[in-house]
Amino acid sequence: MRILITGAGGFAGQHLLNHLINQQPTAELFGTIYRLEKQNRLPDIVTPITIDLRDEADVYAMLADIRPDAIYHLAAQSSPSHAQTSIWPTLETNIRSQLNLFETCIRLNIKPRTLITTSGEIYRCDTTNFTPLTEDIDLLPESPYALSKVTQDMMGLQYFISHKLPIIRARPFNHSGIGQRGGFVAPDFALQIAKIEAKLQAPVMKVGNLSAQRDFSDVRDVVRAYALLIEKGKVGEAYNIASNRAYSIQYVLDTLLTFTNIDIDVQIDNDKLRPVDVPIKQGDYSRLNKLTGWQPTIPFETTLRDLLEDCRQRIANTMRSK
Repeated sequence: MRILITGAGGFAGQHLLNHLINQQPTAELFGTIYRLEKQNRLPDIVTPITIDLRDEADVYAMLADIRPDAIYHLAAQSSPSHAQTSIWPTLETNIRSQLNLFETCIRLNIKPRTLITTSGEIYRCDTTNFTPLTEDIDLLPESPYALSKVTQDMMGLQYFISHKLPIIRARPFNHSGIGQRGGFVAPDFALQIAKIEAKLQAPVMKVGNLSAQRDFSDVRDVVRAYALLIEKGKVGEAYNIASNRAYSIQYVLDTLLTFTNIDIDVQIDNDKLRPVDVPIKQGDYSRLNKLTGWQPTIPFETTLRDLLEDCRQRIANTMRSK
């Protein structure tokens, strides 16, 4: 079996590769990376492909050569906060890259089982009558990032209907863990704590809205769901990947602070507040569970502890390299 993972050098991509190497040792693995940098080099068993997926000709050449049996499409501009100030690059990257993959499959007359990753950010939230979000809730993008993901999601459905491409839509909610870079709330907190412990930052943390509640999963659980969906998912269908719980950002911060002995002053930074910040988003993973038996196995507190240890190691490595 020949498997292509786009965005293989990214946060979720690296965890997915580790999972597939362990679970499918005979598969031929190919991974795309946008830049061949030290931090996103791939395991030796994986064939690396340095490519800009927005380039139609390069995507055609890649797929014509590999002719994969399965594609995990993870490559994207994945930071909602970055999308606020980089709207068109986010839309172009997330939409055009996926379009090139679909159109190339049609031109080559190949039909690999394809998992596209959108987001729990695409849902409308009724804050007056809150219920966990199922796949049947109306879609309502409330940010440029969510707009790009709604487009990806609907594109996947349209190409399944119009061209019979075997596309499965994964809608992961927030996920975190080892290797996640800054620009997301949990690693932003963890990196600040690690810098304070290393005396690279004064014992003051800048934070945004702490009252918002979000559904968090461990990235290792999320990539396990991706693999199950490629294997068992119903083509054309959408599946939430969530924890069925909502944690306040205050809880994320307080939990991370219990893992350090440093007395840290927490201050609200208005620059970190979003133009639209929905009070609560919580997913319902019942459809995925019914199909595959998947459920989260890693406690959120373990995720946060592992993330902080990883951030400490990153800071230590940076200090040693200077």
